[in-house]
Amino acid sequence: MSRTIETMDDVATDAAALAATCPRLAHAYALTGPLPLRRRPDGFAELLSAIVSQQVSVASANAIWARMQAANLTAPAPILAAGEDGLRAAGLSRQKIRYAQELARAGIDFDALRTASSGDVIKTLTQVPGIGTWTAEIYAMFSLGHADVFAHGDLALQEAARILYDLPDRPKERAMREIAAAWSPWRSVAARLLWAYYRTQKQREGIR
Repeated sequence: MSRTIETMDDVATDAAALAATCPRLAHAYALTGPLPLRRRPDGFAELLSAIVSQQVSVASANAIWARMQAANLTAPAPILAAGEDGLRAAGLSRQKIRYAQELARAGIDFDALRTASSGDVIKTLTQVPGIGTWTAEIYAMFSLGHADVFAHGDLALQEAARILYDLPDRPKERAMREIAAAWSPWRSVAARLLWAYYRTQKQREGIR
């Protein structure tokens, strides 16, 4: 089982370790101050909410999710029982209806994921249509609290790294993997730090 981040003290401990390994991370941490815990629930509803949020504004995602909660469309059986018409009425697009139904049929053992390695969590989740690597990494990081996961394809993290390390271009996913390797075994808190640093530089949030 992967080491987990459970408390604000865990975040602070890992942030201090990162700052001690790299002056630039120490500089970022001085700007951001204490980092958020960002723990979320795990399970079917959290992944369904992530699917709802794809490629729409935060406001739109929140509105659709509120309608789905009001209609009790947050568990596999109701999703399948609602059919396309019921899911469309809640605001889902044709593609997201398919993704929601695929997730409902996938039969993921969420209890087993709680003790699985980060690699196994990501492998299991990305087998479901509509769940990409980023979504799986975020689930491992925030819903399961894994301490050494990083969302290498996240544009805000890439841009924060470019600014912090004065790089000529925003590092793409492969380059970001090489950069982030130096932050193991604290990569989940490194992600929190870079998202917070992104906010200080861009005056906007890098993650919902």
